[in-house]
Amino acid sequence: MFDPTALPDTLQLSQLAAAQARVADHVVETPSIRWPEGQLLDAIPAETEVWAKLELFQQAGTFKPRGAMNAMLGLPPEVLRRGVTAVSAGNHAIATAYCASRLGVDAHVFMPKTARRHRIAKAEALGAQVTLCDTQSEMFERAEALQQSEGRTFIHPFEGPLTLQGTAGVGLEISQQMPRLDVLLLPIGGGGLAGGTGAAVKQIWPDTNIIGVEPQGANTMTLSLQRGETMQRESVSSIADSLCPPKTEPFSFSVCQAVLDDVVLVDDAALRDAMGVILADAKLAVEPAAAATIAALKGPLRESLGGKRVGVICCGTNMSLDDFLEVMAVTA
Repeated sequence: MFDPTALPDTLQLSQLAAAQARVADHVVETPSIRWPEGQLLDAIPAETEVWAKLELFQQAGTFKPRGAMNAMLGLPPEVLRRGVTAVSAGNHAIATAYCASRLGVDAHVFMPKTARRHRIAKAEALGAQVTLCDTQSEMFERAEALQQSEGRTFIHPFEGPLTLQGTAGVGLEISQQMPRLDVLLLPIGGGGLAGGTGAAVKQIWPDTNIIGVEPQGANTMTLSLQRGETMQRESVSSIADSLCPPKTEPFSFSVCQAVLDDVVLVDDAALRDAMGVILADAKLAVEPAAAATIAALKGPLRESLGGKRVGVICCGTNMSLDDFLEVMAVTA
């Protein structure tokens, strides 16, 4: 049974609504659709009703600007003017660049040399200075050095009250666009989207079960929930690279503890299959992370959610056509 007192004051509905209004001029309300007839509905038990939140139509192609913008707008003007920095494999870098460009401030983001060229180019096109690094440790060290030397503010990809207040806008919109759900499936990386969206939905629909979906090769949140504490993995690996942070952080983890009823894992083969299903049914080419919830519904949750009204999220997509074809061409 959901206990609303387990959520901090910063994530109460009044605070979430205030954050939604704060960022409204900089983000869009993305649509929700009832899933059309096709491969997905043919593969799951009859009478299962599926609703999808198409967050891939958000500014910058991902849900990330909701949290990043709320975090930046929470800074004093004199601090914001010094600029921002971020660390990301792609989506958060793009979102940070987008938000900085909207607010007229400088962004310097650090990305791995293995990042997809499309994502690097998109962040640069939005005005960010991009520095490529050999390791994750190097990215964080250089971002910290910039904070010290230039007074920039680090915009975290998934941690902190302001970030989760922003991502909660997804949940507020779901409650306005969809009928009351029996179950909501949420992709999990660090827990920023799952925690924020879950906090909103659980307060509005307390009886809705919320299930997180995590890549099998990056099951950091699953392990943290099992242990009851944050943890860090030495390595993570999945084609859903935007769901692959190597560690959990205290605030987002504590919120996920409060709002998640369960977590399931999906492997890369299931993610590729779900990408194909989304392309066939909804005519949308999405990145692997955006296919995670469909992969779970078609796979490990197929029977248990049969006959229920289920919500899923396509959380974003920042892939070129060549990237999409490369991912889909790999056989598991």
